Amino acid sequence: MADKVAVITGASSGIGRASVRAFAQAGYKLGLIARSQEGLDAAAREAETAGSAAVVVVGDVVKPEAIERLATETEARFGPIDLWVNNAMVTVLSPVAEMTAEEFRRVMEVNYLGTVHGTLAALARMGPRDRGTIVQVGSALAYRSIPLQSAYCASKAAIRGFTDSLRSELLHDRSGVRLTMVQLPAVNTPQFEVMRNRMPRKSQPVPPIFSPYTIAAAILYAAEHPGREMVVGASALQAIVGQKVAPGLIDRYLARNGYESQQREQPERRGRPDNLFDTVPGDRGAEGPFTDRSRRSSIQLWLRERPLLTIASALVMVAAGLSLAVRRRAKG
Repeated sequence: MADKVAVITGASSGIGRASVRAFAQAGYKLGLIARSQEGLDAAAREAETAGSAAVVVVGDVVKPEAIERLATETEARFGPIDLWVNNAMVTVLSPVAEMTAEEFRRVMEVNYLGTVHGTLAALARMGPRDRGTIVQVGSALAYRSIPLQSAYCASKAAIRGFTDSLRSELLHDRSGVRLTMVQLPAVNTPQFEVMRNRMPRKSQPVPPIFSPYTIAAAILYAAEHPGREMVVGASALQAIVGQKVAPGLIDRYLARNGYESQQREQPERRGRPDNLFDTVPGDRGAEGPFTDRSRRSSIQLWLRERPLLTIASALVMVAAGLSLAVRRRAKG
């Protein structure tokens, strides 16, 4: 049987790095891209330890030629790409009024256009073969923006809009290419040590915080069982539903709490290096500084992995509701 082949962008650290381990352990040969040579080399070694192998390309996803090189070299070595995971991201923690046009442009280029470039490269190969799966790594913030992350939230909303449009086109064409988006909660990644931060204190994800390895397991499951979307973590689901039900109330809640919840007690070091435009030397691995606060399970993932249990639970709830309705009508 031919090897399964997956491409992962933003593979040198955080969710991408955890996904390298998860996909390698699941038997995939890998094509990896990121800006960090040290991180990519370490990721490739982890893939080899898991019994897999990897093609690595040091490059920036904002450059279509780097993405094209990754796709070409991956297929030349391993064969047709089965899965493509668009994961690369950068962000800035800052009030809008203090942001620069260049910072907005950079976040949109990496997060949104990087996803577009990866999707186009995948479609160019998967489309003629009429098979393959593309996974967009999203966020609950694609639905519900928060203060101090305007550029990141906008980029994730743009990815969702792009993905919804493409999905309808694939359905129209009766294409065998599958497309899914995984909406994430807060995750313990190294980005909080290297992101650009204008706030007086060090940044943190808004609790509850999940392990990147939990997220990687969800991405792998979504890739192999592609539905329209997969929401990971109750907090992400609450944010999405809350935005639909009471957006004004959430606006006011975040106005009161959104600044504090994204900062630690420790003061930020002014002028420290960040990874917005340039790489920060070193291999940072998958996990950030919040491991002791990270959750290593997701009820949504657990239920998605057990569809019969989910269906049975839903039927029980429906039956209970009907029974209650019948009893109330009998009493009336």
